[in-house]
Amino acid sequence: MRLSRFFVDLPLALGQHALPEAQAHYIGRVLRLAVGDAVQLFDGSGEEFVGVLSEVGKKTVSVELHEQFAGLSESPLHIHLGQGVSRGERMDWAIQKATELGVAEITPLVSERCEVRLKDERADKRLAHWRQIAISACEQCGRSVLPVIHAPLSLAAWQEQVHADLKLVLHPVAEPLVGRARPGSLAFLIGPEGGLSEAEVEAAKASGFQAARLGPRVLRTETAPVVALSVAQQLWGDF
Repeated sequence: MRLSRFFVDLPLALGQHALPEAQAHYIGRVLRLAVGDAVQLFDGSGEEFVGVLSEVGKKTVSVELHEQFAGLSESPLHIHLGQGVSRGERMDWAIQKATELGVAEITPLVSERCEVRLKDERADKRLAHWRQIAISACEQCGRSVLPVIHAPLSLAAWQEQVHADLKLVLHPVAEPLVGRARPGSLAFLIGPEGGLSEAEVEAAKASGFQAARLGPRVLRTETAPVVALSVAQQLWGDF
C-alpha cells in the first residue's frame, strides 16, 4: 500500500520531529491519521524519509523517522519556464503540470497583453499560492525536489537575466521545436492568454531566443507548457 507522502518545510533527519503547524493540522484534523500510522516525508533536498506517527494531538503531531533513501532523480535537462501570467485556474494548471513534467524553475511574466496585474501584497499572496500548487504537485507525482517559483517579473527583465544553452520562444509561425541539438539547459518563453506581441517576439529574438512552434494548431496559454515540456523531455530529458 502506498504511504501518505508529505512535504515538510524544515530539514529532516532520522529521529523524532515535531511537524509544522500546517502539516500537523492536515495530518491530524483533516486526514485523521493516528499514532502508529506510517508516513513518508520529504524536505525538498532530494532525500525521502519513512517513519511512524508518534504523537497526534489537536495542535501537535510528531513523527519518528527510521528510514532514509534517495528520492527520484531529477531530469538531466534543466528547464526554466517563463510563463505569461494568466487569469484564475489557468496559471495554477500551468504550474501544476509543469511541476509534474520536471521543470526546474518557473518565472511568472508580466507582458504587454497580460490581463492580470500583481503588485505588492497581492503578488506575495499569489507567489505563496503558486508555491503551494508546486508542493502539492510534488507530493502527488513523487518528485523529491521542489521547482523554484520566482517572483513575477516583467518580460524584458526576465529576458535579460535568464541563462540557458537553448532559449526558445513559442510562436505559431516559426520552425518546429524538433531538429535541434541536445541542450543541457533550456528556457521556454510562453505568452499569456492574448499571446506575445510581434514586438515582444522580436525583442526575445534579439536577446538570444529562437522562435519555435509545437504544431499546426494554436495552443492555449495553459496547454502550451504541457506540450512544450513533454516534447522537450522526450527529445532531451528523461521521458
